[in-house]
Amino acid sequence: MHFTKSSNRATFLPRQVAASIPFSSNKLPEILTKFSVTPQSEEADMIKETLNECDSPSVKGEEKYCATSLESMIDFSTSKLGKDVQALSTEVETETGVQTYTVTRVEKKTSGEKSVVCHKQKYAYAEFYCHATQTTETYLVSMEGADGVKAKAVAVCHTDTAAWNPRHLAFQVLKVKPGTVPVCHFLPEDHIVWIPNKKSA
Repeated sequence: MHFTKSSNRATFLPRQVAASIPFSSNKLPEILTKFSVTPQSEEADMIKETLNECDSPSVKGEEKYCATSLESMIDFSTSKLGKDVQALSTEVETETGVQTYTVTRVEKKTSGEKSVVCHKQKYAYAEFYCHATQTTETYLVSMEGADGVKAKAVAVCHTDTAAWNPRHLAFQVLKVKPGTVPVCHFLPEDHIVWIPNKKSA
């Protein structure tokens, strides 16, 4: 395992400010000008890639949303899960290299399969690619590294991968085909999973 601190330090803009800035591939020149980004630069390519991903259609069985403010992320999550939700993210005591972790506790956090997972994207300010799905299970895994460093890692298991692209990296690594087995992975520290509170689930 290798948990590293994110180098993506971009922060959210206030909702009103974010809403006033175009966020679409067909507005790319205007966006680059707004943030004084050189069109042929690496940063411009990063912005273009994020916009293209947000503009692309959803995978069958999920709803996606690109949140450009904290308020919009919360609104999307609560619209899919109800008002009583909790946010989980991976927490590691300190930055560590590749090492062996011992699992000390596994806690299943979802009684159903509903969740909203938000992945931080590379952009001029904080932007999260969120997707709601009915086919995931969420776990909080307590771990201890060989050097004593403790981590609480969020793991998400996708129970139905039938609609995924057959060339998805997960299938290559696991040497399986879409729809045959659940696919589980840990979330990096700057990603968030929203789930219904168990009391209200």
